[in-house]
Amino acid sequence: MTPMSETAGLLLAMATPGDQTVSPWVQLAPFVFILAIFYFIIILPMKRRQKKVLQFHEGLKVNDRVVTTGGIHGVITKISERSVQLQIADKVRIEISKAAIGGYQGQEPVAPENPQ
Repeated sequence: MTPMSETAGLLLAMATPGDQTVSPWVQLAPFVFILAIFYFIIILPMKRRQKKVLQFHEGLKVNDRVVTTGGIHGVITKISERSVQLQIADKVRIEISKAAIGGYQGQEPVAPENPQ
């Protein structure tokens, strides 16, 4: 081979391959996969937890013994649309938001402080 043909052969070997296009669907597949993982690991459990808490708050009734998220124990004496009146001692009643009730006394909280 002559030096010129060696150079030409080397240049052809270094050339980019022919017109190979990748489908846009193949390029989007990793992003769709990441979004699916994000949905099933983070969003879906959060929705389930919110639904459970909402059902708990809708099921509250007078004379239920509850604990607030701040740790106050009391008995429900009155329920309105957004708030609850708790009796925390003899002749001591406070009005709190329904969202502040964490669970029933003696049971695991419905709304955990540190969701994971």
